[in-house]
Amino acid sequence: MPVAHDKVRKGSVKLNVRPLPVGGVKIREAFKALLEEKEFNAITTAQISRKSGVNEALIYKYFGDKRGLLHQVLRDYLDEYLGQMESELKGIKGTFNKLKKIVWSQMNLYESKRVLAKILLLEVRNYPAYFESESYGQVQRFSRIITEILKEGIKDGEIRNDIAVTSMRQVILGGIEHLCLPKIIYGKPYSAKELTRELCMAVFAGIAKRPS
Repeated sequence: MPVAHDKVRKGSVKLNVRPLPVGGVKIREAFKALLEEKEFNAITTAQISRKSGVNEALIYKYFGDKRGLLHQVLRDYLDEYLGQMESELKGIKGTFNKLKKIVWSQMNLYESKRVLAKILLLEVRNYPAYFESESYGQVQRFSRIITEILKEGIKDGEIRNDIAVTSMRQVILGGIEHLCLPKIIYGKPYSAKELTRELCMAVFAGIAKRPS
């Protein structure tokens, strides 16, 4: 998940928060399939229309434009991912076990869903409107999960309290991104398990509370 800032202006990019009609679902799924084949900028609304079998005008009706459709797809991915991750975290004890789970789940997500990884890490952040969108709000939701775990770790005496929580969080998020990004850019596979091990070894040694 891209590094999130602490504040965001409320969305100028509006997403369809109601269930999509059948035509909207066909458009969304066709767009996902096209993203597997080519870059976002190379996809036209005419191609989306042909692949979905839905009138091109409905893309604008349901999503505003092609970028609005991109944000809808992004939100769908993140809703599913964050819901599952939050559920799984409830059964995990210990701050570092939770953080390790988050790091692995994010790296595994990027490895298994390269379309999502490219959208998040390479496409949407190039446009200011993304940082005002509801899909970016989902990124902030992920950031808040890490923040709360770190605060809990400080309270429980597992994590040192002389480093700002925001700094620790951004190091974790930045580490995930910078380890995965080269592989994503060049289309190379990687081991989420191995990268998780390496990042956690490097970061946890620095933030763990030291004996008095």
